[in-house]
Amino acid sequence: MPTRALLYLVGALGAAAIPLTGIYPVFVMKLLCFAIFACSFNLLLGFGGMLSFGHAAFFGTAAYTTGWLVAERHWGPGAAIGGGALAAAALGLVIGGLAIRRQGIYLAMVTLALAQLVYFVCLEAPFTGGENGLQGVARGTLFGFLPLQSDIAMYYFVLCLFAATLAAIMRIVHSPFGRVLEAIRENESRAISLGYAVKRYKLLAFVLSAALAGLGGSLKTLVLGFATLSDVSQSTSGEVILMTLLGGIGTFFGPVLGAGIVVSLQEYLSELVGGWVMVVIGAIFVACVLSFRRGIVGTILRLRMRR
Repeated sequence: MPTRALLYLVGALGAAAIPLTGIYPVFVMKLLCFAIFACSFNLLLGFGGMLSFGHAAFFGTAAYTTGWLVAERHWGPGAAIGGGALAAAALGLVIGGLAIRRQGIYLAMVTLALAQLVYFVCLEAPFTGGENGLQGVARGTLFGFLPLQSDIAMYYFVLCLFAATLAAIMRIVHSPFGRVLEAIRENESRAISLGYAVKRYKLLAFVLSAALAGLGGSLKTLVLGFATLSDVSQSTSGEVILMTLLGGIGTFFGPVLGAGIVVSLQEYLSELVGGWVMVVIGAIFVACVLSFRRGIVGTILRLRMRR
């Protein structure tokens, strides 16, 4: 068996066995939701070369949409997750359509401004609950026969969607579309000269990234049972950038590792240092950037290639 396939098998078996180890399943599910979020951002930045300062707009929009569909419209979890991802994709079409008209920092600032607009809408709109958010979102029953009230059942459902997300991103990156997207990232002018419709490729990448970010937000709402303004806040956009940079931009498993580090530090350090947790995370991030400029996974892969 090839080494890579063996590593995948070991990782899959380890993830499947987590509920048997005594680790709190809700914490792992939260980690997987943010790992999906970070992977979606990495698709846009790492493979598409487009920096977004407002990616939480897609995460939070899907979180609110799913919560509203479940709490107010009594949709099942499957349909509500699909509705949340679709809402995030539609928002990605709008924001991406405006943002790709610019490049570099100007593109990033457009996403930041539009994300702040989305935050204001979530704060003021009556169906979002304002500062209180949406509370008491039930997990429901999947497809009418699979109850998700149990943390174990919900964990395996989230794990399956996480694995599907990774597989989808790998397929996208290794497809002809992904190759063209990487060519645009490396040299957009050359891609234009070769006749590629660059804006269409960039817009499609934006929509795909937004939809996957929405999937993470929708799952997070069902796992924790609520959607709040923090889901769509600028701090969440900053956290996903931190996760991706820490793990390694342009790698498949770097964002997953980065999300695991950040979520774990937030979960366990907050009990020890309280509000200083972000200061500690920031210090760790600076140390890692100075030591591993390509991120942790990126640096490991580069050392392996040298050998």
